[in-house]
Amino acid sequence: MDIEKIFTQTLNSAFEVHKALGPGLLENTYRECLAYELKQRNLKVETEKSLPVVYKKIQLECGYRIDILVENKVIIELKAVEKLNDIHLAQIMSYMKLSDIKLGLLVNFNTHYLKNGIKRVALNHHQ
Repeated sequence: MDIEKIFTQTLNSAFEVHKALGPGLLENTYRECLAYELKQRNLKVETEKSLPVVYKKIQLECGYRIDILVENKVIIELKAVEKLNDIHLAQIMSYMKLSDIKLGLLVNFNTHYLKNGIKRVALNHHQ
């Protein structure tokens, strides 16, 4: 499936979850519901996927986990915070660099209007 179609399905699923649940719940609740929605759309979904760090040819298990990985092509980093900030963006960008995945979606479910809590993140090939 085309990466843009995967991204659109991911975005639509996030809106569906937010429409049903609204703001105010814990991040893990949104993660499980979003994973369910994505699976209902016949997408391959992995939650809490372990992400090792390779440092000077040594693989380190540092406890990093991707919230949701869709079709091995899109990382979803979920938040349930008052406001997204630069550290949240840095986190998803780091996960994308470490996993060599070029497209991500940062979603803060703790907003009245989900469109205000969504950020598409793309890494260019020169970073």
